[in-house]
Amino acid sequence: MHIDLNGKTALVTGSTQGIGFAIAKGLAQAGAHVIINGRKADVVDAAVAKLQQAVSGAKVQGLAGDLATAEGCRQALASVPQVDILVNNLGVFALQDFFDTPDEEWERFFQVNVMSGVRLSRAYAPKMAERGWGRIIFISSESGLNIPADMIHYGFTKTSNLSISRGLAKRMAGTGVTVNAILPGPTLSEGLQEMLKDDQAASGASLEETAAAFVMKNRPTSIIQRAASMEEVANMAVYIASPQASATTGAALRVDGGVVDTIA
Repeated sequence: MHIDLNGKTALVTGSTQGIGFAIAKGLAQAGAHVIINGRKADVVDAAVAKLQQAVSGAKVQGLAGDLATAEGCRQALASVPQVDILVNNLGVFALQDFFDTPDEEWERFFQVNVMSGVRLSRAYAPKMAERGWGRIIFISSESGLNIPADMIHYGFTKTSNLSISRGLAKRMAGTGVTVNAILPGPTLSEGLQEMLKDDQAASGASLEETAAAFVMKNRPTSIIQRAASMEEVANMAVYIASPQASATTGAALRVDGGVVDTIA
């Protein structure tokens, strides 16, 4: 299958590193004009340069701004008034017990993980519909189904992503705009690498071996019995963004290694 996204513009939120950067790279490799987003201009510039180095001839630009705020979204929309592909990847996570999580943290997670995607989708989807083609992707998580007891506030936001993507897909019926959610499982991103660095140093094992041990301890239902690579998650996003995925909408697409123990 050859995926050709030449002529398409894609905005990937929260994409200076991790899964977001991997998705931006995959879209650029398929020919899309990619917009990388992060809060700090210098970090965005560095990510743009990194992507241009990684993908010869990549069409890429930066968009610095805090999309977790209404004002940040307004500024982004003024700078980039329309896109063909919107990947709502921006998100935060943290381990915190339910009884120690204050209102302010619930609100922060909601604004970053949920409302950023709501605001951008609300602005871009009608313009996609006018052109008769568009792709909106929410990066949810297996934690949206398998709610972690040690970060309930995070799981709540990822379940919200699923509800919004399903409902918006119905709302966009017949327009040529598809809306889907991707549910990564444990993924070997920079965040996980940082979290595991002490364990890796203590064991002397490779990063991949340390991550696999972490997965089997914390997600023992994993069928692949390891962490996914960022590229494996990005591959799903690139396909869903493509013309070939025109019959896939309203779906919760798991790239969780089989962690969620259900056949549906």
